[in-house]
Order: sequence, then C-alpha cells, then structure tokens
Amino acid sequence: MLKTTTSVVDGREVKDYLGVVVGEAILGANVFKDLFGSIRDIVGGRSGAYEKEMAHARQIAFKDMEAEARKLGANGILGIDIDYEVVGAQGAMMMVSVSGTAVRFR
Repeated sequence: MLKTTTSVVDGREVKDYLGVVVGEAILGANVFKDLFGSIRDIVGGRSGAYEKEMAHARQIAFKDMEAEARKLGANGILGIDIDYEVVGAQGAMMMVSVSGTAVRFR
C-alpha cells in the first residue's frame, strides 16, 4: 500500500476518496519506568531504548491505519499526519497517533 504525507502522488490519479483512517498506539507507564530506569542507555542526550519503543509504537499505529484502509478497499493513504501526545495521569503514557485519507488509485 502506498503511504505518503503528501496530498498527491506524481503519475497516480485518485479514483475514489474513501475517508479518514487512523491508527493509535499507547506506551504505558511501565515502559517509561523501565526506560528511564536504565539511564546507562542514554548517550549524547539520546536513549536508544526509548527510541526503539517509540519506533515500535509508530509501527503499530501505521499497521492499524493500513488495516483500516484495506477494509475500505484502499490501495493508498494520502496526507498522513503523525502525532505524539503525553496522556494519562501525570503524563504517565505516550500516545502515537497517525491519520490520513484512504484512497483508491486508478
């Protein structure tokens, strides 16, 4: 499935706009406790373990969004937006949310 942040794709004509599709993933408090507990992973201001968890959450969100688009008969998703939000009591969780417009190309 073709996925892009742009609203058009060179050489591809949209036949049908099928609606907005979304995918979400939430990292719980235990993830943060585990990640921040292993401070030795942090090198140069970056945490490899934290980045790995965020990438995993992003993959889950994209997979969910793509599954929703496939149910609509889409073969592409345009205008994808990726958001990261801190949620829950005292910001104990991180949410990755992706959304876009499911389309069927000619």
